[in-house]
Amino acid sequence: VSFVIAKITAICPIGLLKRVSDLLRWQYKDPSFYLPWKLNTLPIFSDSSALYHTLEKPAPLSPKEESDLQLAHQRLLDLCQKCVQDNVALTIDAEDTSIQPAIDYFTYSSAIMYNQDDNPIVFGTIQAYLKDAKERLFVTTKTAQSLGIPMGFKLVRGAYMSSESKLASLLGYDSPIHNSIQETHACYNDCASFMLERIADGYGAVVLATHNVESGQLAASKACDLGIQKGNQKLEFAQLYGMSEALSFGLRNAGFQVSKYLPYGPVDMVMPYLLRRAEENRGLLSTSSLDSVLMGKELKRRLKKLQFAKSEMASPSSMKIEIGTH
Repeated sequence: VSFVIAKITAICPIGLLKRVSDLLRWQYKDPSFYLPWKLNTLPIFSDSSALYHTLEKPAPLSPKEESDLQLAHQRLLDLCQKCVQDNVALTIDAEDTSIQPAIDYFTYSSAIMYNQDDNPIVFGTIQAYLKDAKERLFVTTKTAQSLGIPMGFKLVRGAYMSSESKLASLLGYDSPIHNSIQETHACYNDCASFMLERIADGYGAVVLATHNVESGQLAASKACDLGIQKGNQKLEFAQLYGMSEALSFGLRNAGFQVSKYLPYGPVDMVMPYLLRRAEENRGLLSTSSLDSVLMGKELKRRLKKLQFAKSEMASPSSMKIEIGTH
């Protein structure tokens, strides 16, 4: 196992995550707004971040909410401690923008505690379909680097396109999602390039979670150009188990670290997750078609080889050669 994925929504109530996100957004608007429960963290927002979710000053957390927040954070710290003991990275999954600030707060405050000695244990997730993704990645990474905190990130495209655009429209704001899939691809590739340059300089780590063949090829080529050694533990590619097998095997055969992401849970919870991944990766269907074509060719090759082997065994001359050889 190269890394473990955790969802903060599994250890903290969603309602509380929304409350914390509202408070963090308001503090970004008004830096004098005091949050007594807030721990040291890295930058969560950038100047281009969407803040329309919080239009009015939110009420402070109640004592019960503060207690629940502390319990949730302790659950995450327990996970971090176990990962430190086993030297396994812990990647925190991203969610929709209504609760993502709280998730980043959990992630970055924990990273400050556990990411040490150029060994990122806690990884955040950047969703490249968001217009502010690249700027947030730059600001957070540079701040962490200036503080001597090695930061790891998983890069994904994003999985809440429909709901994000619908909510923004209802509130009268522009969608936080890029206007086209091409812009999302460009953002993803730029973020990947930025992280690869950091790794080449000896800082941080990245998991490039993508089913897009072009993104995989570009990143692999960039890594080679930068002199990043194949097999470098700070660079890893990842695809869902059973998807984009051609990309996974191609990258692995080229010498790169590759993981197959295995979702675990009840079917009624895992299937919606997988469907969101399909929506996230618009090129997934074409990639799956490629996998089907390649698997078909491989099956035919193996059948032909099997038939040839059978015919060879049935041939008297071949039998004589085998006996003579033995």
